[in-house]
Amino acid sequence: MDFSWSGPQSAFRARVVDFLKSELPDDWSEIARHGPGSRQQTDFSLRFCPKLAEAGLLVPHWPKEFGGEGATVWEHFILGEEMWAAGEPRGPQYMNVNWIGPTIMRFGTDEQKELHLPRAAKGQAIWCQGFSEPSAGSDLVSLRTSAERDGDNFVVNGSKIWTSYAGLADHCFLLARTSGKRKDGICIFIVPMDTPGISVRPIPSLVGEGDIHEVFFNDVTVPASAMLGEEGKAWSIITYSLGNERVGIPRYEFSRRTLDALVARLKEEGRWNDEYIRYRAGQALSACEAARLLVYRVVDERSRGAPPSAESSLARFAVITADHAVSNFGLEFLPASYSNDDIPSLKPHHERAIASGIASGAAEIQLGIVAQSYLELPWEPRA
Repeated sequence: MDFSWSGPQSAFRARVVDFLKSELPDDWSEIARHGPGSRQQTDFSLRFCPKLAEAGLLVPHWPKEFGGEGATVWEHFILGEEMWAAGEPRGPQYMNVNWIGPTIMRFGTDEQKELHLPRAAKGQAIWCQGFSEPSAGSDLVSLRTSAERDGDNFVVNGSKIWTSYAGLADHCFLLARTSGKRKDGICIFIVPMDTPGISVRPIPSLVGEGDIHEVFFNDVTVPASAMLGEEGKAWSIITYSLGNERVGIPRYEFSRRTLDALVARLKEEGRWNDEYIRYRAGQALSACEAARLLVYRVVDERSRGAPPSAESSLARFAVITADHAVSNFGLEFLPASYSNDDIPSLKPHHERAIASGIASGAAEIQLGIVAQSYLELPWEPRA
């Protein structure tokens, strides 16, 4: 089996790398330290992503009718790998590229497509996702935020937590319940964040500046036209979106490049001849490459039109493992570098590794899906 890239794919990667070399400013590493949800990186993304779009490198995998180039899913992941290797200069806009845009394309009305896709394709939109709640974090089907019908509108009440980018977002991809329990009765609404009754409170954390928030909905009026898909039938849309989200972030590439930087520093210090250090580096490298190959397997399934499966959760857990393996290696052998900032990618990588086992579905939830749907182990649903 040939795992090498084709000529056009290699040329596309070179095109992305050349663009990054020419467009990332000298102070990019300083901007990146603040985190994707920070004011600094969000403002930068609103300058950088329109340039990407103009060069045909923001949404090349989108259909041409929606501003893309009709490129394959493989070009999408090549693009993602190089963006993450550079520290993800798209900031919060990777969500628009990876799953919000494609979800609206597939399930949205013509009006919703016309309203939201052009701005996203031009690099002008910031979104947040209103998923997790205080009583429904990884157990998403337990969500309690309500949406009650009031004529041609819905009135939303409830709260969300751990919401990335909410402080600067234009729109929220909001999950709310109109009826039922568990998977029944859940709806998706596309809600402008400046709608009266929405309040946002940042949550201080180690993950980055402005990355996570609480969001409160107090008698928020949302028009019925803002609903994505059929009322109460959103779970299949959520499954589609989460399948794209869980492997849409090639963190393994950021981990691999960070590991390379750690090894280079150990060589400079004359410590690379230590057999135990080399053994531990090999473990971290194996974790990165295992994650890469499992993600590629999911990408291959997508390229052949296969439906989402538990393979996404398996790949997602492998990415978490790679993040932690590299972070633990650095903390064990070069702990001082985390405080003196002599390796620019180290702190951002460590912060993202902390969050990787929680964001996009906690690691334990991914393992549960793997156990039930991939290994087909016995499982009893919660009451």
